[in-house]
Order: sequence, then C-alpha cells, then structure tokens
Amino acid sequence: MGGAPMFILSEDSQRTQGEDAQSSNISAGKAISEAVRTTLGPRGMDKMLVADGDVVITNDGATILEEMEIEHPAADMLVEVAQTQEEEVGDGTTTASVLAGELLSKAEELLDDDVHPTTIVEGYHEASSLAREAIDDLVIDGDLDADDLIRVAESSMTGKGTGDVAAGPLAETVVDAVDHVRTDEGVDRDSITIHAQVGSSSSATDLIEGVIVDEEPVHDNMPRTVEDAAIAVVDSDLELKESSIDAEYNVNNVDQLNAAIESEEAELRERAQRVVELGADVLFASGDIDDRVASYLAKDGVLAVDDVSDLGAIINATGASRAASVEDLEADELGNADSISVRNYGDDDLTFIEGGAAAKAVTIFARGGTEHVVDELERSIRDALDVVTAALERGGVVPGAGATEIVIADYVRDHAAGVEGRKQLAVEAFADAVDVLPRTLASNTGMDPIDALVDLRAAYENDTLSGVLSSGQSGDIADPLEAGVLDPAAVKREAVDSATEAATMIVRIDDVISAS
Repeated sequence: MGGAPMFILSEDSQRTQGEDAQSSNISAGKAISEAVRTTLGPRGMDKMLVADGDVVITNDGATILEEMEIEHPAADMLVEVAQTQEEEVGDGTTTASVLAGELLSKAEELLDDDVHPTTIVEGYHEASSLAREAIDDLVIDGDLDADDLIRVAESSMTGKGTGDVAAGPLAETVVDAVDHVRTDEGVDRDSITIHAQVGSSSSATDLIEGVIVDEEPVHDNMPRTVEDAAIAVVDSDLELKESSIDAEYNVNNVDQLNAAIESEEAELRERAQRVVELGADVLFASGDIDDRVASYLAKDGVLAVDDVSDLGAIINATGASRAASVEDLEADELGNADSISVRNYGDDDLTFIEGGAAAKAVTIFARGGTEHVVDELERSIRDALDVVTAALERGGVVPGAGATEIVIADYVRDHAAGVEGRKQLAVEAFADAVDVLPRTLASNTGMDPIDALVDLRAAYENDTLSGVLSSGQSGDIADPLEAGVLDPAAVKREAVDSATEAATMIVRIDDVISAS
C-alpha cells in the first residue's frame, strides 16, 4: 500500500536503537562504577562533591551516587542498586556498584562476540545462583559472640571517615548499642539512634543509655538536672483552648477585661497544676507551651521542653504513655528515668534522658571537630550498626578482604562446565567479573592487582583461604579470619543479587526512546 509515512513519535523525540543503544547504556553504567571504584576497601579514597555551595566529603558509595545527581537513565539504575543495597543491609554499596559495572563490561565483550543478550541474562542469573551457594558454604559455623561482632563492625568502618579515633573503639560502642536493644526476638534496630554534634574530637563519641532531645527548657528558671525523674509526655499544645465557633466578645470596662484575663490565667494555671499534682518532675510536649504555663511550672520546679518532634523515642526510653492532652494525663502514665540533664554544647542546649525505666532506647552521641567529620562519622556508625544487625539476623558472617569473592569466582568457574551452549560463556564471564573486587582492593591498597589475584588463587588452590589485607603503606596476602576481617553474608548475597539484576536489565535494552 502506498501513501504518506505514518509518524508515531513526536518531532522532539529521539530514538537510539540496536548496538548504539546497548553501547550507550553499558558505557553509562561502567562510568558510574568507575566513579566509586577507588573508594573500595580500607585504603579507599574519598570524594568531594560540591553542589550549590554545599560540600560533602565521603567514601560511602550510596552517598556519592546520591549526591552526583545522575541524569542518564541507565546510569540511574546503578544508583538504584546502591540505594537498594543501603536499604536492605546498610553496607556494600560500593561493592555492588563495582560488580555491576564489571558485569556490564564483560557483557559488552560477549555482545561483540555475537552472544545474544537473552543468553547473557540467563547465564548471569544462573551464575548468581551459584554465587549464593558459594556464599552459603562459606558462612562461619557457630553463634557470633561479642568479639565476632566487634570484628564485623570494625571491618565495616575501616578506611571510612572516623576522625581522630580508630575503628576499634567505635566498633565496641556499636556492639554495646546493639546488645542493649537485642532480645530473643532479634535486634530492635529502630531503638538505636545517632545524634551527631560538632564541637569536640571523634574520640569523645559515647553511648547514652537513653535518648537525646535537641531542645532546651522553655523557661530559664527551670532546673537543668533532675534525678529519678517522673516524666509526662503530652502530644499537644499547652496553651489557651481555642473556641470551635467564630465568636466575638465585647469588653466595655476594666472589670470585664480583668475578669477575662483572670479566666485565662486560671485556665493556664490549672493546666500547670495538673502536671504538678500528678507528680511529674519533667514534661515533654510535641506542641508549644505558653509562657505563663512555663512560668508556673518553673515555680514548682518542673523541667518542661516543648516542640519535641520524636515523642516515640522518649516513650521507648522511659516507659511513659502518650497523652492527648494535659487533661487526659493520668499518674500511671508517667515514665521514669534515672536522670535528665540539660547540657550546653557551644550554641546548643541538649536534653539527655538517661537510665529510663523501660530502657529500650540508646543513642550513640557522635562527636566531630567539623561538620564534614561528624557527617562522615555518622554515616560510618550507621553502616556499622546495620552490618552488625545483618550478621545477627540474616545468616551470619563470611571471610572478608576479598577472600569470599575468590571462592565465589572459583565455584562459578567449576560449575560453568556443566552449563550447556553459549550460556556457559556468560557464566564464565560472571566469574571473571567477580574477580574485579579483590583486584580493586589490591590496587587501592597499593599492590599490583594482577600479582595479587594470582597469589590469591594460588593460595586457595592450596587450601589456604586468603584475602587482601592492608599493611603499612601497602598490603599483604593473608588469612582474613586470623586478622579478624569479617563481613555479613547478607551483604555479599545482596550485592550479587542487586548487581546481577541491574546489569541484566541494562543488557536487555536495545531501544531508547526519549521525549523532551
């Protein structure tokens, strides 16, 4: 049939097809991988990210990719890999991103050899299943004790920004925090918070058995320390009640004005008196506390704090019940804490609630000399908390320092021979891609990556599990278990799964249609 051509896309649309689309997407994914590759390992480097005058200095993969404001859709898939890794297990974001980039690089070579994208995808998925089997076989038997957990936390923080304090003492603080909220049902990770405060060295970081409220008393004459405190928690304002109807009042003389003022004063005094009569020493309110209520409370020696955003943390720490208003508050709803103190840090006053009766919440009080230091320290501590939790709840630990990756690559290669057809090439390519992780560790440590990889493989063939360990200005090939370098198995599994998913999704794309 003849006739004019049919246009189904707008004139502003752009379309890239076939090899050009695949090459563009793979190149974008590899570029993202290269951006974070040098941050991997204990000797990884930091990145400085500058946007709109704000500066972030970090070697955390998820933070780097988030701050980069990626626009390429394929590259954004690798950013999602890092985000998923961070959300699921809290660490291993750089590992997942580097592995995904190398899987794309190997896939590009297979595409050049006319291996069909579907074949590559099938081979990669089969290889990822084999990789998970290898990880499961490596999980160290037995329950994890405190020393094991400290090693896991320390391995996570080594090489990250921890200011003037080594990873070891911080790891002990992290494990103490996890132990405090650990029960037979598991770890209540939500009951651990991190409060970062500029103004001291990182070595001043401490564990608070309770919570920190970033607010100060509402009146200068209130006590700044209360021992054995009875605590009221009110989820409302302590101000004059507003009328529900639109009414107008006419005041014709001074007596009427005084009567109105006295009525207001009586209402506010009654609210303050209610708190005192119930026996509360301390009041936390989510809303505003009227100045006159604050004055009455101060006269009766009650410490009151308003505009508290997280009443839940206080409730967890003290065992108090949340009251909708002062009128609804009952004596048996009061919580308890060993001490409440208001401490000054530069221009900030912080309220510390310690030794709560419920004792369900703890806070890591992270210190740092500058905003950059304390931000990076907070990220490091958060990752360590997450990996310790993952080790306890999601399948134990495996050797770190690249040793697990050597075993994975060898296991996948051994089983590749049993895979039929061209899919075998993809399985072997997956094994080669996994080698990028110990190679990168070696390179970042100052070793020759090829020599290191050869030595690691030779050690494993001789039944000696070895990894790349940082030593002085370079590194050594040694046993990670003896060195105490342990990683959660869940981090390895998630990295393999998320990297495989992202790489295979990109490889399957052969047509990119974009509209302005």
